Amino acid sequence: MTAESQLASLKLWTRVIQRGFHTQVAKRGRQGLALPTLDRNFAKRLFDVLFSSSVLITLSPLYILLAFVIAISSPGPVFYIQQRVGKDHKLFDCIKFRTMVNNADEIMQSMVAESPELREEFEENFKLRDDPRVTNMGKFLRYTSLDEFPQFWNVLMGDMSVVGPRPLVPEELSKYGRHIDKVLTIRPGITGLWQVSGRNDIPYERRVNMDVYYVKFRNWFLDLWVIIKTIGAVVFPHNNGGY
Repeated sequence: MTAESQLASLKLWTRVIQRGFHTQVAKRGRQGLALPTLDRNFAKRLFDVLFSSSVLITLSPLYILLAFVIAISSPGPVFYIQQRVGKDHKLFDCIKFRTMVNNADEIMQSMVAESPELREEFEENFKLRDDPRVTNMGKFLRYTSLDEFPQFWNVLMGDMSVVGPRPLVPEELSKYGRHIDKVLTIRPGITGLWQVSGRNDIPYERRVNMDVYYVKFRNWFLDLWVIIKTIGAVVFPHNNGGY
C-alpha cells in the first residue's frame, strides 16, 4: 500500500470515528448527561510520560546491550546529539544512538564539496541513501529504527512527544514554507505518519503534507494507529524506508 493510499484510508477512518464520537456527545447532551472532560494537551503529555517511562524501564536491558555493542564496534561516543527545532521554535538537543563514524560531519563537508550529485541529494532530503559514513551497527539500528530509542529521554524532558511531526533540523524549516508555524505549535514526535508510511522513500513535499495533516487532525485514534504501525515496523522492519 502506498503512502498516499494509507493516508487516504486513515482520513476516512478518522472521519468515521469523529462522526461517531460527535453523535454520542450530542445524544448525551440531549439526555442531560454530564460528559467527563480532560484537556487534550494535558492528556497527551500524561500519556507521553507514562508510555516513555514504561518503555525505558521495560527495555533497559536492550538499551544497555545496544550501548555496549556501539561502544565496542567503532570508536566514538555511544550517543549522537543534534540540535533540532521543537515546539514554538525552541531548540533542543535530540538524542540518538550513534550510527556513523566519529568524524561524520567533517567527512560530509568533504563529500558534498567534491560531488555535486551528493550535495544535491543531501540538500533535498538531508540524508544520503548510500551513506559511507554509516557503520555496520548503524545500518542495523537505522533499519530497525532502534537508533531513535534514546529519544524517549527527550519525551520525558518535555522536548518531544511519542507521536508528532518530524523533529526538524534548522536548515529544514524553509522547506515547510507557510506551514512551519503551524507545525511547530506542537512537540515533534519520535514517530509519526512519515515514519510509518515509508520514511525516506517518500518525497519531501509529501512529508510536509503528512506533518501538516497530523497537526490539524490529531486525535487518540490517530496516535494509537501510528504507535501500532511503529511497533510493527520495528519488529518486522522489511522495506520501511529507513537508511
